[in-house]
Amino acid sequence: MAAAISAINAKIRSQPVLNYICSTPPPPSPPIPISNHPPANLAVGQPSDFWGPASNFGIPIAAIMDTQKDPEIISGAMTASLTVYSATFMRYSMAVTPRNPLLFACHLGNFGAQVTQGYRFVDYWYYGGREKSKAKGETEAEGGEGR
Repeated sequence: MAAAISAINAKIRSQPVLNYICSTPPPPSPPIPISNHPPANLAVGQPSDFWGPASNFGIPIAAIMDTQKDPEIISGAMTASLTVYSATFMRYSMAVTPRNPLLFACHLGNFGAQVTQGYRFVDYWYYGGREKSKAKGETEAEGGEGR
């Protein structure tokens, strides 16, 4: 069994694209002495290291706000693509050097929101949620329960 797993792993690692997805990032290069840096590169971080991922938080915030809306308006294809997108970029945020935990947190939140939306979509369209919603609407139109 171990030989079969080793053979599969060797086959995966021989593919350049799969090697990136299935491997850990290379170790960082040794630091360059400060005396060799040009003056513009002495800053600890660039503004885009914060504002890029920070502005990207609009996507999961919008998805979380959409969990309060009617499930009839959820697009299954868009939810699936955003789930794959978030999972991919969670991996990417940890694979790049330096690692970007803010981007990881953003995509982790978006992944959770999209999985929630996906559950609501499947429940509404395939597991009777639509019928339950219509029955509830008819009950409320007749005067509601508890009156």
